[in-house]
Amino acid sequence: MKIVVTGSTGLIGTALVRSLRADGHEVRRLVRREPTGADETRWDPAAHSIDAGALDGIDAVVHLAGVGVGDKRWSESHKKAILDSRVDGTTTIATAIAANADHVKTFICGSAVGFYGDRGDETLDESAKTGAGFLAEVVRQWEAATKPASDAGVRVVNLRTGIVLSPQGGALGKVLPIFKLGLGGKLGSGQQWMPWIAIADEVAAIKFLLTQDSISGPVNVCAPEPVRNAEYTAALGRALNRPAVAPVPRFALQLALGGFADEGPLVSQRVIPRRLLDAGFDFTFIDVDSALQSML
Repeated sequence: MKIVVTGSTGLIGTALVRSLRADGHEVRRLVRREPTGADETRWDPAAHSIDAGALDGIDAVVHLAGVGVGDKRWSESHKKAILDSRVDGTTTIATAIAANADHVKTFICGSAVGFYGDRGDETLDESAKTGAGFLAEVVRQWEAATKPASDAGVRVVNLRTGIVLSPQGGALGKVLPIFKLGLGGKLGSGQQWMPWIAIADEVAAIKFLLTQDSISGPVNVCAPEPVRNAEYTAALGRALNRPAVAPVPRFALQLALGGFADEGPLVSQRVIPRRLLDAGFDFTFIDVDSALQSML
């Protein structure tokens, strides 16, 4: 297949591009700077512009670009950047896809379990209604921005991804130095449910969805066995052979992260990947202990 990928230098994008190319697919990367290689094409999502011919001959697009949600303390300007980067980028690429719907057949668009909001112990599959909060609103607008592509008859899949575990970055990469010193522990009460997925399964799920013509709409991309935060931090301590008994109180997280604390690490989302399981996707890592032991 000939596939365009945005966000190709991010945690997921880097691993995905490498894997697609190893499988023999031709990958073209959309970049916001001047292209430096034959595999790169420029686009400017904020200006809703994309170089002519970017989607010529392309079979599928995987759109992963967006400002990092947890990269810095939330301010009004950063929240605006989070929302705008997703809506502007998705609208730009979806509109370009609609203009090339004669050959682009599949649009895999990033999304997030933030759609569900803070839901306590409720089990959430793709049929669950949206929740409350800033991130839930971001995801609603993010997914809605794919409409030009779906209206043109292109198959659209919204990847409602959980916390991606990789020692190279993301939530796990950030806390590894702390846990290696034996200073890690649960966040807040530790009772909040945490939807997670190993980076290998994240990449495999995206590749699987590229080939499943019968699947469209939202798909939860997370392991079948979500865990409470206290279970996750204990498993991380075991994988590193370090104690993980230094809890981080809620107020400390709120001081450090602002509004993100209550919509990120402290939120409870017991999310199940119902549609992937029903489609026969085979997870490599189902329990968090085996995933962390394998990575670390």
